[in-house]
Amino acid sequence: MRPQTFRGAVAVLVSLFLQCAISASAEGLDPAAIAAFSQQMSARYGFNAQSLTATLAKAQRRDAILTTIAKPAEHKPWYVYRPIFMTAERIDAGVRFWTEHAAVLARAEQEYGVPASIIVAIIGVETFYGRNTGNFSVLEALGTLAFHYPPRADFFRAELENFFLLARDENLDALTPTGSYAGAMGLPQFMPSSFRNFAVDFDHDGHRDIWRNADDAIGSVANYLKQHGWVARQAIVAPVMPGTANAALAGDKIELKRTVAQFTAAGVRTFDPIDQALPAVLLSYEAREGAEYWLGFKNFYAITRYNRSPKYALAVAQLADAMAQKHRPALAAKQP
Repeated sequence: MRPQTFRGAVAVLVSLFLQCAISASAEGLDPAAIAAFSQQMSARYGFNAQSLTATLAKAQRRDAILTTIAKPAEHKPWYVYRPIFMTAERIDAGVRFWTEHAAVLARAEQEYGVPASIIVAIIGVETFYGRNTGNFSVLEALGTLAFHYPPRADFFRAELENFFLLARDENLDALTPTGSYAGAMGLPQFMPSSFRNFAVDFDHDGHRDIWRNADDAIGSVANYLKQHGWVARQAIVAPVMPGTANAALAGDKIELKRTVAQFTAAGVRTFDPIDQALPAVLLSYEAREGAEYWLGFKNFYAITRYNRSPKYALAVAQLADAMAQKHRPALAAKQP
């Protein structure tokens, strides 16, 4: 075979292989599941089942989503997870975001009682202040997980319902919004149900836009935390002195079943004085050698309503502290 002919044959084979690979990775959503879902949406909310089926038929099942959701970052040990977010770049970018939106953040803090540092930290952990909001089609992410991920199918099916309701309420094309592999959207990465329940039009322009409008994203995060129990000017989390933690009292679940006084009676000591009446939970985190312990309070619990992982909540709290330490001197330097 002449070289030109051989190269041509190889090119054809490669092209066919790529076409097959693309076809295999772009398989449609389960038709039976689509039909059942569309009928349910029609019965419950008055959607046109045929139109809804046609929209869902345009979405593809994304195997990359199924792979990613099986290995979330929160499964990493704390000493690996923490450095993902506690970087000089993320801290400095957060201070710039805080400075740029200082007036809006101050208004949100005044209205909802949530510190600006916490609002900025959540947006920073979620999307690096809007830099990484996700490139997946929200419809495909939710459809893939609702119809092809049995462990949490009920949850994602409910979110898919909320997504279509959101699209109808906000006059959005369901095929357009993009987000994370789990269907979280915008600067604060709200799931559709969170958007419908907690997103606010914080700049009063008639739209709740968490994709492009930082004001709405800021107000929405603050409202979310307030509605999940945030208490203004109350402690969030406190480190426990090494050697004083009672490991038997530590748990993985954020359940405020004891008070600080009860932990104190069991020998637990913090570096700073804490209101002994506060409900608290003792948490253990994997250090490179051994474990480190923290007491979490009601506001820590509120952050875990945003993301159930205790690692996530502590990363938010620590990023907020790091940014506050840099923001205060920078702000003071600008004062006349």
